[in-house]
Amino acid sequence: MTDAKTRIDETVKANDVVLYMKGTKEMPQCGFSSRVAGVLNYIGVDYTDVNVLADEDIRQGIKDYSDWPTIPQLYIKGEFVGGCDIITEMTLSGELDGMFEQNGISFNKDAADKIREANA
Repeated sequence: MTDAKTRIDETVKANDVVLYMKGTKEMPQCGFSSRVAGVLNYIGVDYTDVNVLADEDIRQGIKDYSDWPTIPQLYIKGEFVGGCDIITEMTLSGELDGMFEQNGISFNKDAADKIREANA
């Protein structure tokens, strides 16, 4: 598991935004992963996706790494942000926008506002 932890740590630290998910950002393989990838794709965030279905060590390793039992998991600037429910709440409250802005992550604010309008 140490190898998986090392690979996860390197990936999370080398990329501004990382989504550990089931499937890929182009083809999510579960509804929760699809929801988070859909938000990031829609608001134009440049992120690295890691398909946990392609590597069992990473699939278990990411849960151990974050001490979080579910996938997807979003990391911004090396920090674990949360899973699907947390990212959904943060998107709707505008908190995710703030986190991207604080960390210098480019995203489409108008698109983020449209998500909130559609869910008001």
